[in-house]
Amino acid sequence: MASNSTTQFFALSQSFSISDIIIIAAYFLLNVAVGIWSSCRVSRNTLSGYFLAGRDMAWWPIGASLFASSEGSGLFIGLAGTGAAGGIAVAGFEWNTVCLFQIVTMPEYLGRRFGGERIRTYLSVLSLMLSVFTKISTDLYSGALFVQVCLGWNLYLSTVLMLVVTALYTIAGGLAAVIYTDTLQTFVMIIGAIILTITAFNKIGGYSNLERVYQAAIPSKIIPNSSCHLPREDAMHLFRHPVTGDLPWPGMTLGLTILATWYWCTDQVDITSNPAKNLSHAKGASILASYLKMLPFIFIILPGMISRALYPDSVGCVDPEECVRVCGAEVGCSNIAFPKLVIELMPSGLRGLMIAVMMAALMSSLTSIFNSSSTLFTMDIWKKYRAYASERELLLVGRIVTVILVVISVVWIPILQSANSGQLYVYIQSVTSYLAPPVTAVFSLAIFWTRTNEQGAFWGLMVGLVVGVCRMVLEFAFPPPRCGIQDDAPSVLRSVHYLHFAIILCFLSAAVVMVISLLTPPPTEEQVRNLTWWTLTQEEEGEIPLQKVSSISSAPVRRAVCGRGAGLCSSAEGPAEEVPLPRIPSVRESVFWSRFCCVNAILLICVNIFLYAYFA
Repeated sequence: MASNSTTQFFALSQSFSISDIIIIAAYFLLNVAVGIWSSCRVSRNTLSGYFLAGRDMAWWPIGASLFASSEGSGLFIGLAGTGAAGGIAVAGFEWNTVCLFQIVTMPEYLGRRFGGERIRTYLSVLSLMLSVFTKISTDLYSGALFVQVCLGWNLYLSTVLMLVVTALYTIAGGLAAVIYTDTLQTFVMIIGAIILTITAFNKIGGYSNLERVYQAAIPSKIIPNSSCHLPREDAMHLFRHPVTGDLPWPGMTLGLTILATWYWCTDQVDITSNPAKNLSHAKGASILASYLKMLPFIFIILPGMISRALYPDSVGCVDPEECVRVCGAEVGCSNIAFPKLVIELMPSGLRGLMIAVMMAALMSSLTSIFNSSSTLFTMDIWKKYRAYASERELLLVGRIVTVILVVISVVWIPILQSANSGQLYVYIQSVTSYLAPPVTAVFSLAIFWTRTNEQGAFWGLMVGLVVGVCRMVLEFAFPPPRCGIQDDAPSVLRSVHYLHFAIILCFLSAAVVMVISLLTPPPTEEQVRNLTWWTLTQEEEGEIPLQKVSSISSAPVRRAVCGRGAGLCSSAEGPAEEVPLPRIPSVRESVFWSRFCCVNAILLICVNIFLYAYFA
C-alpha cells in the first residue's frame, strides 16, 4: 500500500533525553522565579491603567501582542490537526483579517451607544460561555494532549497534571508572571516552529514533494467499504465545493468575515490588547498583526500536513481501536500532528525547550482566562445584584466561580474530543459560529445605522442566542459518526455547514434588530453623537469622554494577591487615586502616517488576494 512505503521512508522514533528533562525543569523554575519576583514588586497602577496600559503604547508591541493573543499553543495543535486532516483550506481562517476600529472595550462602547445594563450583562454571560466552550476546555485539552504524547499518560491523568501545575504556577506568579513571560514564550514558539518546519520539509524532500507524500499518507488499518482513510483530493486548494466541501468557499468568505469581525473587533482579549496612543498606531498595530497572521500557514498548517505524511498510522488513523490506542479518541488523532512532530523531529534539548514553552504558554493562558472569567462574573454580574458585597465575599465568589468553570470544562472535554471528527480548530470555529454572529450583527448596526436602538439590539441578541444554542445542542447531540458508521443526524444539520449557518444567523439577528428598532423610539442624540460612522466628526473636541460603565475601571490594583496567598509577599494596596474616565484619543492623524498606513493596508490586501488566487 502507499502508506507502507510512506512509513518506510519516514520511520522515525525518538524519546525524551536527559537534556530535555533538564531544560523543561529549568524553564519552569525560571517561570516560577519570575512570577515570585513580579508578584512582590510594588505597583501603584489602577486597573484601568493596568488593562489598557495608559493607552500610550506604540504600534509594534501592540501588533505583536494581538498576534500572540490569537496564536496560543492551543491553536498550534488545532491548526496543525486540521491541516493534517483536510489540507490547506484552514489557512483562510488566518488570512481573513479585519482592520480594528479603535475603542476602549466593546461592552463600554455598547454601554454608551445604547445605555442600560441588560446588553452588558448578556455580553458578560456570553463571554463566560465562550470561555468554557472555546478557551478553558480547549486549553486544558491541548495541554493534556501534549503531556499524553510526551509521556504516554492517560488524557484525564494528563488533565489533572495540567490543573495542578497551573495552580502552582498561579500561586507562585499569578498574572504578573504572564506579563513578563508571554512575549518570550511566543518568540521561542515561533523560532521553534521555523526550525521544525525546515526540518520537516527536509524529511520529505521539499515543498515540491508535499502533495505527493500527503496524498500517499494512508494508514495501514482501514475501514472496509469506506473512503475516510483517503486524504482529500482538494487538500491543496483553499476554495472548495460550496455544498460538499469540508470548508465551502461561501462560508470561507462571507461566513468567516462575520466570525473575524467578532474576533478582532469585539472579543475582549483582542480589544484590550490594543491600547494605542492614537489612531495611526492602532492602524499600524492592526496591519502588523495582519502580516504576522500569514505565518501560521507556513509554520503550522503545512507541518501538520507533513506530520500526516510522516506518521499516517497515528496522525491519520481511522480504525476506532487503533485511534483509541494512539490518542484515546475513536474519531481520529489529527490533533496530535504538531506535538508528534515536536517529539520526533526536534533535536535533543531544543525539543525540551519547545515543549516547556508551549506548556508554559498554555498555563499562562489558563491563568489569564481563570482571572478574567472570575472577575467578569464577580464585578459585572455578582456585584450588580450585591452592590455592598465585601471584598472578602467577592474574592470568595471569584474562587468558587473559577472552580465551577474548571469542573464544567473538564466534564466538557469528552464532548470536545469527539466533536467535529476530533478536529480541535474546527470545533472552536463551529462553537463560535453558533454564538458570535448576533454580536457581530448588533455591533455592525450600532456603528453603521444610527437608527439602531437598545430594544432592537437586545432582542436581536436574544433571538440569535436561542437559534444558535438550538443548533449547537443538535450538533453535540448528533456528532459526526466515526468512519464506517451510518449518520443518523437530521438532514438539515449536515446540509447547512456551520459557516453557512453563521451567515444565516447574522442576517436573522440583523433583521430582528432593524424591525424592532423601527417599531420603537429612536436613540437619543447622546447615544449617536460621535459613536456611529456617520456622526464621527460631529464632536468639536479632540477627545471623546467615555462614560464609566465598568465598576472596576478606576479601582486600585491589589498587588501580590497570588503571592500573598502563598505567604510569599506582604499584602499591599496602593492608595485610591482619582483617575479620569477613559478617553478615546483623537481620531486626527498626520498626513504622512495616514498615507503610510493606507499604502500598507492596500499592500496587505494585494498580498491576501494573491494568496487566495494562488491557492484557490
